[in-house]
Amino acid sequence: MAEMIDAPQLTENFIRKLYERTRPSLSFSAETPEALFEWKEKLKGKVKELLGEFPDPAPLHPQLVSVEETEKYLREKWMIQSEEDCWVPLYLLLPKGRKGKLPAILCAHGHGEYGKDSVAGVHFNDPNRKASISSANYNYGEQMALSGFVTAVPDWRSFGERIGYRNPYPGRDACNVHFIQHLILGRTLLGANVFDGTRVIDFLATRREVDPERIGCMGLSFGGTMTTYLSLLDDRIKAADIICYATTTEHYAISRPNFCGSQLVPFLYKYADVPDVIAAIAPKPLLIESGASDTCFWIHSALKAHETVRRAYEVAGKPENLWVEVFPGEHGFSGRKAFDFFRKFLWPDTGS
Repeated sequence: MAEMIDAPQLTENFIRKLYERTRPSLSFSAETPEALFEWKEKLKGKVKELLGEFPDPAPLHPQLVSVEETEKYLREKWMIQSEEDCWVPLYLLLPKGRKGKLPAILCAHGHGEYGKDSVAGVHFNDPNRKASISSANYNYGEQMALSGFVTAVPDWRSFGERIGYRNPYPGRDACNVHFIQHLILGRTLLGANVFDGTRVIDFLATRREVDPERIGCMGLSFGGTMTTYLSLLDDRIKAADIICYATTTEHYAISRPNFCGSQLVPFLYKYADVPDVIAAIAPKPLLIESGASDTCFWIHSALKAHETVRRAYEVAGKPENLWVEVFPGEHGFSGRKAFDFFRKFLWPDTGS
């Protein structure tokens, strides 16, 4: 947190006062299911507008790069084209010994130099990569595959292979550079990544192993941001797990700025706070995981967000579709409820 100086000419003092007098025009306040649906559609439309126009999808032209066989799953590496001249590398994990079309989960990575690799359990026996996984129980893409789900784990723009596993702008944040560059060219970086996520779902829908009616999404931190916006905007996602992202604008953006260009929706707080955006996912099945000792998104802001989201699910008449877990841990994947959650909502016939 920046040192506070009591001087009226300081920009940070103006920002604080501007925040305090701003009243988002689309804050959640519905009291009936009908009003909630009307509010939800208005907010979705505004979010899509703020994220910027999505490009025309290009032919996927999927290219299989490699196949790795483990005891319980295959890990295929693919390249797909999302828009013209834009390629998305991803891992596709296919469980062995399962018959018929399976539920699939898009597993979104968070910040980190290895991008998708850690989430897919890829470490090449490198101790630093192993530490990245163990510190946050980060290989949830692999864990879900071991549980029988097909999982897709892509690199988002500004991460992993999409920046060559290095910072192309030494001394600067690649997310911020790419955000500004996208903005100059009429896009937003988050909107571009959400678009790429919809294309990963397009790819999943082409796979004979996948039931396109049973697709979920999950992600930690920035992966929680991606899960929030993808689940709000893409109706093909039937259940979602937002991990250590539920927070408030006051907390993550004003009091202790903890953001980068990859997570920004321009002008969002003029219309809605983060809990409002999450609440608009209702009544879709949603799990929110928050670490009691998380020092990235502190628990007091998470609890405030939970309260708004709970009200939305109650008004929607589907409180049972919201699962909230405050786990005794830090910024990471808990896994205490996620497997049961996705089995219930994506595998309801067998529960297996």
